[in-house]
Amino acid sequence: MKRRDFLKLSGAGIAGAALLPACGGFSGGESGSSGQLIFSHGPEESGALESLIKQFNEENKGKIEVQWRQMPADTGTYFDQLRTQFDAGGGDIDVISGDVIWPVQFGFSGYIEDLSDRFTEDMQADFLPGPIEANVYQGKIYGVPWFTDAGMLYYRKDLLEKSGFKSPPATYDELFSMAKKVQSDSGTKFGFVYQGAKYEGGVCNGCEYIWGAGGLIQDQEDPNKIVIDSPEAATGLETERSTVEDGITPEAIITYTEPESDTAFRNGDAVFMRNWPYVYGIVLGGDAKIKTDQVGVAPLPTSGSGDIGYSTLGGWNLFINAASDLKDQAWEFVKFMASPEAAKLRALKGAYLPPLKALYEDAEIAKAAPVVPLAKQLADQIRPRPPSPFYSDMSLEMQEIFNTALKGEVSPDEAVSGLQGTLQGIIDKGTQ
Repeated sequence: MKRRDFLKLSGAGIAGAALLPACGGFSGGESGSSGQLIFSHGPEESGALESLIKQFNEENKGKIEVQWRQMPADTGTYFDQLRTQFDAGGGDIDVISGDVIWPVQFGFSGYIEDLSDRFTEDMQADFLPGPIEANVYQGKIYGVPWFTDAGMLYYRKDLLEKSGFKSPPATYDELFSMAKKVQSDSGTKFGFVYQGAKYEGGVCNGCEYIWGAGGLIQDQEDPNKIVIDSPEAATGLETERSTVEDGITPEAIITYTEPESDTAFRNGDAVFMRNWPYVYGIVLGGDAKIKTDQVGVAPLPTSGSGDIGYSTLGGWNLFINAASDLKDQAWEFVKFMASPEAAKLRALKGAYLPPLKALYEDAEIAKAAPVVPLAKQLADQIRPRPPSPFYSDMSLEMQEIFNTALKGEVSPDEAVSGLQGTLQGIIDKGTQ
């Protein structure tokens, strides 16, 4: 037993019914010994996570108890805290929720457990291919998909209709013209909000602008080859900068993360918003000033020579700390949290995209969270950030330059030219 303080979580229940039945084929048997597990994850507003942890603890009373250690909302800060603990010997966290970009980095360093013997190919077959592939490094699988994500365009359906628009924009030029007219007609404060701050979310948005203009960051055949220095990539960053120059976004967009964006939208202060699927549950819940029937969700627009818009692959996985001495108990918790029943609960309560194929045919989920059927339609329009063991260093450079270009301190051409050499240098140095 590890020496650690134990916090018993109270958690919120589901009104009117027991939380979940037994977790089907992905549920495991009883653990062989008792243990107190620490589970790390950032803040979550839906209440689904608290409910699930409470149920797991009740079902495993006397065998396994889970403590949720709440980590920073900023994924970069969360990553840095984990890496500091890993470098110091592993830390005391047993089960780690982690961004989709972490498996390669942590697997490369040996920080997280190889789950190939536990997470069998039969189990993996129930999941979407993309989230599974994101957890594989050198033929081994290091994580179990927990929920998946993709950037989406939210819009005020009611305001577009009042201004004579029958459908959402397919291009950024259309978005700009629609936003200006709707602002003029309705007095809405902002035309468009998204995540432009210098952090990982800013990288996700920058990638989408580049891809939407027909550009690439990494060669699709050779992951060690950077190809960001192109007219198309520069056009993408120019489109992002023009949102500020044309007054479509607030000047403070350079500091916006997810909360600033969704706050503006749910307060009725924005016509359009780029954000993740789970935000649907936040935006339309609680104290939101707008209602479900006022909101639409659509694919991201294109710009320049781009044929279609692309979304950044997001999502979170469940890892087991390679230094944990409670790996069997940790695996029981991972299986419970990744079960179809748990994934459905999170989809219904928080609009989290399930990583399991079958749940995309679930009528109850489709009705409660329209972002889920949209994600199914976008399957071919979702791309990962550059998968690399050196991604954390690459991300820091992209965070800086994307944000600097958005501010107008460097031109889009200078931004992509500088990133070409910097990103290629990081890869070359790491692979020597």
